[in-house]
Amino acid sequence: MYINGKWENAESGKTFDSINPASGKTIAEVPDGDDRDTTRSIDAADAAFKNWSKTTVYQRSEYLGKMYQLMIENKDKLAHTMTEEQGKPLKAARNEVQYAADFLLWYSEEVKRVYGRTIPAPRPDQRFVLNYNPVGVVAAITPWNYPISMITRKVAPALAAGCTVVLKPAEATPLCAVETFKLFAEAQLPPGVVNLVTAKHPGPIGETFLEDKRIRKLTFTGSTDVGKMLAQQAAVQMKRTSFELGGHAPFIVCKDADPVKAVKGVVLVKFLNTGQACISPNRLYVHKSQMDAFVNEFASRVERMKAGSGFEEGVSIGPLVNENALLKVERQVADALDNGAELVTGGKRLVNDGLENGHFFAPTILKGVTSEMLIYREETFGPVAPIIEYGDEDDLLMMANDTHYGLAAYVYTDKLTTAMTLFEGLNFGIIGINDINPTAVAAPFGGMKESGLGREGGPEGILEYLDIKVGGFSLR
Repeated sequence: MYINGKWENAESGKTFDSINPASGKTIAEVPDGDDRDTTRSIDAADAAFKNWSKTTVYQRSEYLGKMYQLMIENKDKLAHTMTEEQGKPLKAARNEVQYAADFLLWYSEEVKRVYGRTIPAPRPDQRFVLNYNPVGVVAAITPWNYPISMITRKVAPALAAGCTVVLKPAEATPLCAVETFKLFAEAQLPPGVVNLVTAKHPGPIGETFLEDKRIRKLTFTGSTDVGKMLAQQAAVQMKRTSFELGGHAPFIVCKDADPVKAVKGVVLVKFLNTGQACISPNRLYVHKSQMDAFVNEFASRVERMKAGSGFEEGVSIGPLVNENALLKVERQVADALDNGAELVTGGKRLVNDGLENGHFFAPTILKGVTSEMLIYREETFGPVAPIIEYGDEDDLLMMANDTHYGLAAYVYTDKLTTAMTLFEGLNFGIIGINDINPTAVAAPFGGMKESGLGREGGPEGILEYLDIKVGGFSLR
């Protein structure tokens, strides 16, 4: 763990294993921190905040620039660690490291553009001045599916704003966080500005974050159920919060769309990270006139996808993160088939060709999915594409919006009128129109309804770590 500028073991002396999900083998032992280590980290972050919050934006920009350069120089090493520990193909891991570095670069620039302002006053002898001030010590909790980019997406704007950070990474990918923090240490950030606590069981860490009044901001990416619990408990102290939670994205193929183009898009985004992405489509709405052409093309492409270790050439389907994730996918597929869905391809665990020790599930297409099935409501987080047929008589917007999630949605159409109508009518925070990657560091990322609060990325991302202070000055 990295606490107050030093690498340390847990006070308890305990460790836990980081496991390769493709082979089931132990990669390394990691310190198993608890509330004592968390409190020491908060002590360090709180002490460092006094000076860090007073640094100029140019000084913070310089540190973030160093961190960016170091991440680019170590891209291959970080990507190798990610593929080994998280399982995604090496090419995808390299892309993620670049994405992670881009947050550091963006906020090294954006920090110089956080402007206060003067406000016209109603009295001639009065002046109003508005400034932005750093919130304070930030507690950040990051997920396993994007184990490096989700670190910088939180740490970069927090540091740019003048906050200090204590980060707890997902227990499934602690080594990705360790390797990232080695670069932060190499950038020579002042002791206590960034701190890392690893733990097998997140409960004691989260409880300390929630109970310690010095934590003024909590940022979390993970499941909706955990996010709701954190939000409830953070409210006791009125901590600032931002949450990026689950999703259940509709993917709409309109009757005027090119089915081949739509299939190319859905293959890329549905099986991105083996379906383990919060923006992954969970419901594919295909117009009945497009169904045969779409399904045939879709099946042809999916059946050619290769599963295996991310280090193997040509692999596009990696392992699921653990056995529980695989069992959830199996349960959803079995429920759909029991309730009348048709299996087009896949539908089973992969145990041949050296995959028996990993958590592999075949890329799967289900046809004839209905709203009564589990997969229609539950987020899958796996390589399963459920297809729902619709016709002209159906209320497509009502069907697509029929979820308590509201993160991402996708539309394929060749008509501007249809595109704008669906963009304006879909209740989701991120909508791709003929675009399966509607995200970038310069664009705010986040959802509506139970998919979260606040935004990450873009100018909005740094505002999540700033308080507004207004001064009223009387000139008499």
